[in-house]
Amino acid sequence: MRWVESGDVRLALFEDGDPAHPTVLLLHGYPDTHRVWDEVAGLLRDRFHVVRYDVRGAGESTAPRDRRAYTFDDLIADLGAVLDAVGKPQVHLVGHDWGSLQGWEAIGRPDVRARIASFTGFGGPGPRQIGHFFQYGRPREIARQRARSFYIGAFRLPVLPELAWRSIMPRLVSRMLRLGEGVHPRPGHPAPTLAEDGRNGLWLYRRNNLLGESGLDPRVDVPVQLIEPTRDPFVSPALLDSLAMWAPVLWRRKVAAGHWAQRSRPEAVAGMIAEFAAHVDGAPAGRGLRRARAGEERKAFGDRLVVVTGAGSGIGLATARAFAAHGAEVVCADIDPDAAARAAGGIVKEVGGTAHAVQVDVGNLDQMEDFSRNIIFQYGVPDIVVNNAGIAVVGSFLDHTVDDWRATIDVNLWGVIHGCRLFGAAMVERGEGGHIVNVASLAAFAPSRLLPAYSASKAAVKMLSDCLRAELAGQGIGVSVICPGFVSTAIAGNSTYVGGDLRERAVRGLAGRGYPPERVAAHILRAVHRNQAVVPVNLEGKIGYALSRISPAVMRRVARWAGPVRNP
Repeated sequence: MRWVESGDVRLALFEDGDPAHPTVLLLHGYPDTHRVWDEVAGLLRDRFHVVRYDVRGAGESTAPRDRRAYTFDDLIADLGAVLDAVGKPQVHLVGHDWGSLQGWEAIGRPDVRARIASFTGFGGPGPRQIGHFFQYGRPREIARQRARSFYIGAFRLPVLPELAWRSIMPRLVSRMLRLGEGVHPRPGHPAPTLAEDGRNGLWLYRRNNLLGESGLDPRVDVPVQLIEPTRDPFVSPALLDSLAMWAPVLWRRKVAAGHWAQRSRPEAVAGMIAEFAAHVDGAPAGRGLRRARAGEERKAFGDRLVVVTGAGSGIGLATARAFAAHGAEVVCADIDPDAAARAAGGIVKEVGGTAHAVQVDVGNLDQMEDFSRNIIFQYGVPDIVVNNAGIAVVGSFLDHTVDDWRATIDVNLWGVIHGCRLFGAAMVERGEGGHIVNVASLAAFAPSRLLPAYSASKAAVKMLSDCLRAELAGQGIGVSVICPGFVSTAIAGNSTYVGGDLRERAVRGLAGRGYPPERVAAHILRAVHRNQAVVPVNLEGKIGYALSRISPAVMRRVARWAGPVRNP
């Protein structure tokens, strides 16, 4: 630690990493100290010179003699003193909460702007942008943001906020961390000086107008990365949407977290900061940063990485082609390497997209672990995973062997479990959300005398999807289960038949249905776009799903009538 003088205050300055590396300056918010950045600083210091300081009146920094000296002019003067002490021509500035407000204000001032190479902010826009939003925003959106900002008026009251910081507020902050972020207080955060920091920082709200007109130009020309914690209770999406008009060079990224994202998602936040700073310094943008660039026209799934299993034919092939046509980079996985290669080659030649062919048996755990590991290493964490691969054994229950059951469950259920578990865990760790699509069937809710193993496996896939959707919603990951009726694919010809040869009849029936797999693919893309939970497809799928909910007894009677009597 070293001291930096700024007017009548002494700022406690902390540095990590090699000063020869590019500098990242982390600004904390209220009522935090520089220690809120501990985890992120630890992840950045091998690549960057990381600088932090306690703002005036917080942590180890001293408070001004005049308690009114908390204006933005005072805060920006402190930032300038720190920049002088660091001695770098430019730094990558990062701000959270009040640190983000300071950052937005700083890059709007020409004398400071020249010293900022890039700015990453989350937890609050600047006073100029807020002022314009409250003056010209839609009344309903303004009202919603005012409701989220209720505490601002409370902090301006005399005496009562000070009393609150001497009593309930320290416990409330710790409670918000646990309930809102899922993290526990640790040494350094909240700081031992929390109660005093809270009282001093009240003057930030009393000396700066955050809810009225600013009258200042809100435009900035520094490259800006806006990180949006999806569960931040204090900042509305509408307010964040309004920022794009003021920052012509803007990237907007989401992290599945609450207000203190740097505590609950340090790897994700540090990764975004590092990638953005490196890109501004000349490194090529990764997929996540490319799709975050605001103002650029792109296809619906542009710069998304999509993994589709069973992509060699049928619904899987149609889905891979549909995603590629809408801008996605697609991994075509299939147990048949030639079919996977044909699928990927067709996408490149006929659709004009980017596709990769991979051979994998989804029912084999070792292969799936290698498959997921290699995909993530070569191309990154997928944004969308479609667990589509499936097989069918047709015949009565008593004609199914144990091997028939094992093969069906391995592919239809375990294949989905492997895909959800391996790629879902990577999506959660990345922290930027994603979507998992599991392809089930009308058989998931329509019992059949001829498909006991298939129906049981698909019903399990549907329930797994419902359970997983509930678990991953808080991580920003959607889960959809697709339940098609009869679709004109090759599955009937590729199925195993036991207890009687129904192959020719089944093949004719599916071909005659005339429902192409491309229409199922359209439902899959729509389900991802709308984050739909259960999607019954085509007429029989929708009727079956409705009847299964309205009158399961009818579905059981239909199952008794359907299909020939088992051969003796």
